[in-house]
Amino acid sequence: MRGRFSSKQIIGLCMALISVFSLFILYKTMRPSRGLPFEELTMEQAASYMEYEAEYILLDVSGPDEFEARHLPGALNIPADTLVKRAAAELPDLDALIYVCSQDPARSRSAAYKLCELGYTNITEITDITGYEALTEAET
Repeated sequence: MRGRFSSKQIIGLCMALISVFSLFILYKTMRPSRGLPFEELTMEQAASYMEYEAEYILLDVSGPDEFEARHLPGALNIPADTLVKRAAAELPDLDALIYVCSQDPARSRSAAYKLCELGYTNITEITDITGYEALTEAET
C-alpha cells in the first residue's frame, strides 16, 4: 500500500504539530500585547521583577543633565541620542535582559524600539519612572 502513512507516523506528525503550536502560544503569551517587540511594565512591576532577577541591565536613556539630577540606583546612562552609536560597545550581549527607562516615557519607548531594531532580544520598557520614590536625587 503505497502512499499511506502508518499510525506511528501520523501520531508523530500530530505530536510535532501540537508541539510547534504550543511553543507559538507560549511565545505569544510571554511577549507583550499590542504587537510590541518588547515588554512594557510600570516602575512598580519592574521593581518587583528586579528583586528576583539574577542579572539585568537597567538602562536610563535620559540626557546627561537629567540623569545627573535624578536617576534610579544602579542605572547605566546612555542618552537616547547616542544609543545607536554606543550600544554595541556598552551592551555587547544581544540576549541580555535590559530594562529601559527615562524620565520621558516617549524617550524610553523610542529607545526600546531602537534596541529591538539593533537585534536585542530581551527588552523591557519601564513606562514611567517620574513618580517612583527610589529615584536618586543628586547630592548638592
